[in-house]
Amino acid sequence: MNKLFSYLVLLVILLSLTLAAHARGTNIEINTPAITKLKQSMQQRHGQLAPYYTSGAVGLTRDGMIAMRDANAVPLAQRQSVNALVAAENQDRNALYREIARANSHPEWEKDIRATFSQRWISLAKSGWWYQAANGSWTKK
Repeated sequence: MNKLFSYLVLLVILLSLTLAAHARGTNIEINTPAITKLKQSMQQRHGQLAPYYTSGAVGLTRDGMIAMRDANAVPLAQRQSVNALVAAENQDRNALYREIARANSHPEWEKDIRATFSQRWISLAKSGWWYQAANGSWTKK
């Protein structure tokens, strides 16, 4: 059930991004083997990150990434593994934005793609999750 929920969350996010991107001609749903691999990796990791989003330990940043927002919300023994999850997620997010831009034959669009994803990640976040506002302050949804 949790894997199905994670998959559905990712699917809804990506479909929503498609609608926003079509307005400027970017195909967010473009698919390459690299993009497929990144999406699968992120979807599998989402189930591990979800409790940390819920607890407020991890939040969505204004630049389309995630960050350890409150390390005190994570037991000391788990911090290293949570930091590794955050690093892996950010690595995949950076690669996803880059690959979507490349697949659209416009690597210069990476910044716009990142901005679109950032807005959508925040808009689709669950109530109670934390995100970074444009000024850098943390806000609870």
